[in-house]
Amino acid sequence: MSITDEFASRNFSLYGQWLGLASLITLIIIGVFTVVANPIFAIIGWVFAFILFFVEVPLCMKFCPTSPRFDAFAARFENSYLRALLYIVMAIVMFLSATISKTLLLLSACFLLFAGLSYGFAALKGQPHASSSMLGGTGVDNVV
Repeated sequence: MSITDEFASRNFSLYGQWLGLASLITLIIIGVFTVVANPIFAIIGWVFAFILFFVEVPLCMKFCPTSPRFDAFAARFENSYLRALLYIVMAIVMFLSATISKTLLLLSACFLLFAGLSYGFAALKGQPHASSSMLGGTGVDNVV
């Protein structure tokens, strides 16, 4: 399945995964630029990016050595309801960064919010959780 087929599938879970990856990238990059202006939320953003990396990229859970406790934590977010909740909570925390200073971290908060809404729509529509084949999703579990 190519990326165009994935976007044409109208599966909001896939949209949420791609928006989650966009938020992961913005959390890292914007965190670097705002670490002086808003160090607390920049570091929180990096922690969120670390968590999202393992939640959103299934291949990482296969080859990165993690503890069973962290594996169990990441496995909790296999359904769309809990992923939506995770993203909404992260978005709220990042929106709170505006109380200290209005920086580009608000862009990351918007990406987190849109990813949470996508997962929420997937949950409400009853769509099964899908993971992009480009990120080690469908089919990789059978290989390892």
